[in-house]
Amino acid sequence: MTTDTYNASDITVLEGLEAVRKRPGMYIGSTGPRGLHHLVYEVVDNSIDEALAGHCKNITVTIEKDDSVTVTDDGRGIPVEEHPKHKKPALEIVLTMLHAGGKFGDGGYKVSGGLHGVGVSVVNALSSHLVATVQRDGKQYTQEFERGKPLGPMTEIGPADGSGTTIHFVPDTQIFTETTSFKFETIDQWLMENAFLNRGVKITLTDLRGEEPAVSVHQYEGGLKDFVAHLNGTKETIHKKIVYIEGQADESELELAMQWNGGYNESVFTFANTINTHEGGTHLSGLRTALTRVVNEYARAKGLIKEKEDNLSGEDVREGLTAVLSVKLREPQFEGQTKTKLGNTEMQGFVSSMVNSKLSEFFEENPAEARIIISKSISAARAREAARKARDLTRRKGYLENTALPGKLADCSVTDPALCEIYLVEGDSAGGSAKQARDRRFQAILPLKGKILNVEKARLNRILANEEIAAIITALGTGIGEEEFDLEKTRYHRIIIMADADVDGAHIRTLVLTLFYRYLPEIIEAGYLYVAQPPLYKITQSGKSRYAYTDQTLKTILKDYKKEPNVQRFKGLGEMNPDQLWETTMDPETRTLLRVTVPDAVAAELMFSTLMGERVEPRKEYIQKHAASVRNLDF
Repeated sequence: MTTDTYNASDITVLEGLEAVRKRPGMYIGSTGPRGLHHLVYEVVDNSIDEALAGHCKNITVTIEKDDSVTVTDDGRGIPVEEHPKHKKPALEIVLTMLHAGGKFGDGGYKVSGGLHGVGVSVVNALSSHLVATVQRDGKQYTQEFERGKPLGPMTEIGPADGSGTTIHFVPDTQIFTETTSFKFETIDQWLMENAFLNRGVKITLTDLRGEEPAVSVHQYEGGLKDFVAHLNGTKETIHKKIVYIEGQADESELELAMQWNGGYNESVFTFANTINTHEGGTHLSGLRTALTRVVNEYARAKGLIKEKEDNLSGEDVREGLTAVLSVKLREPQFEGQTKTKLGNTEMQGFVSSMVNSKLSEFFEENPAEARIIISKSISAARAREAARKARDLTRRKGYLENTALPGKLADCSVTDPALCEIYLVEGDSAGGSAKQARDRRFQAILPLKGKILNVEKARLNRILANEEIAAIITALGTGIGEEEFDLEKTRYHRIIIMADADVDGAHIRTLVLTLFYRYLPEIIEAGYLYVAQPPLYKITQSGKSRYAYTDQTLKTILKDYKKEPNVQRFKGLGEMNPDQLWETTMDPETRTLLRVTVPDAVAAELMFSTLMGERVEPRKEYIQKHAASVRNLDF
C-alpha cells in the first residue's frame, strides 16, 4: 500500500486553526499530562504515516534538557512548493491549518494513522515555539512559528543530506498549566508499541535531562510475533510456535499473531491503521467468530469433542490467549465513547474469512500445537461449568441477606446507583469505624476479611468460591464473567477501595485492583472505581488539627509551626475514630479520591502479569530494576 507521488497538490485543506487554543481539550483530550504527551504522539504519527507508505525507516525522538521535544524522520519530507489554491508553501499550510495534510483526498497516503490529520497543526497551535526543518529534493528548508503563527516565511537554508522532516516544539505553559515535563517511560511504551506494529522501522528515544542521556531503541524485524513474545515474556506459554497470519484483499490488510499461555486471562490487543482500538470493534468481532469456529471444527473433526458434547464457547477458546491484531484500511470509521472502536462493517467479514482459512491451515500443519490449544480450551470449558455451579450456590446462599457473612454489607438507604457509593474496607476494625462514620443515606460499607484471592493465578470457579470475592460481586450486583456481567445492574457508581497506608494495605489494594482489571474491566472503563486516600499523619497544636497524606506534605506543614507540634502517625484506618475517618477520608467535601483509569492497556497487562502472575523471575527482575525508586514491595 504505497504511493510515490506526494506534493503540494496532495494537501487538502478542510478548515482553519482558530479554535484549537481556545478549546485544546477537544483536540488532544486534556491539558494535563495525558494531553501533553499527546503532542509527541501526533508529531510521531506523521513519521509513522511515512513508514506505512514505505518511505521511512528511522524515527528519532529527543526530549531536550529544557523539556522541549525534537522528532526527526528520514521520510520524503513535508512538501514545500506553493499550494495551488492557498498560494503558500505546503509546509506552512500543514502547520497552520487544521485538517490540512496528505491524509485527505486521494493523494499522499492510502493508509494513515493518527487522529484524522489534525496532528502537527494542533501541536503548533499549542506550542510557544516550533521549528520545522525539511530536507527534500536536494535542498533544506526551515520555518519558525510562535503559538501557531509564522514568525516569518519559509526559507531555504542550504543543500540537503538525504530527505526527511524535523519538528522541534516547546509546549506552551499558558496551555499546559499543570506540567510541561514529559515522562520518559510513557513515551517509550507508546513508541515500543508503534515499533512492533511497523516491522523493521527503527525508533530511538533519547532523554537529555539527566546527568547521562537515557537512550531506548526499538526495532522489531518480527513485528507482531515479537509483540506477542514480549507480552508473554512474563508467562508460561503452552506451545512454542507463535501463530502468525497475514493477508490482504482489495484495500484492506491484516496481520495477526497469537500464542496461548497457561494463565486464565484473555489478552487481545487490536489496532486499526496503528491506532489502538481499546474498545474493539468489527475487526475484533471477526477474529473472535473465526477463532471459535475453527477450534470447534478442528476439535470435532479429530474426535477431541464427542458428538453429544456441547461446542466450546468463545470464552473457553480464548482462555490464556495473547493476541495482537493489526488491520489497515483506506477509510477507518471510529465509534464508541473514546472514538477507539472500529465501525467499518466490511472488516468483520474480511478478518473472519482470513483467520478462518489461515488458522485452519496452521492447525493442519501443526497438529501438536492444535491439540495443546484445544486441550486447554476443553479444560476451560470444564472450569466454566464448575464456575456456573459456584454462581448458583452463591445465589442460593443469598449473600446480601445473610447476616453471617464474615464481611457483612452495611447498605445505604438510597437506591439510585448514580447517588450511591460503596467502600470496600480493609479489616473488621476499620469497617466498624467506617460504618459509624458514614452517611447512611448514600454510603455503603463492605469490610474485607484478610487478603482476597490473587485472581491472576486462578480460574473463575476458584474465584467464586472465595467468600470475600463472592461478597464483593453480590454487593455490586453486576455478576461476573462474559456470560453474566451486566454494567447496567451496578448498584453503586462509586466503588471505593479503602485500605491502610502501609505495605499490607498496598497489597490488599493491588489484589482488589487485579480482580477489577481482570474480571470487571467495564467498571474501570465506566469510571466507577476509586481509591481512597487516608492520611498518614495528624498534626496537632493548641487544640487545632491538620492532616498530612504524604511524608513530603508533612515536611511542608511542619515549616508553618514556630513550636514543634504533636505529630501522630496513623498505623491503620482502625486507629482513627469515626469523626476523623469521616473528616479525612469519607466526607465528599474534604476527602481525596483517586479515580482508577487504564490509559495504556499494554503497559497495564505487563504490570499485572509481572507482579501478580505465576513466574517469579520477571518479578525479581522488576524489583532489581526498580529497587532504587521503590520503598515498599510485598507480593
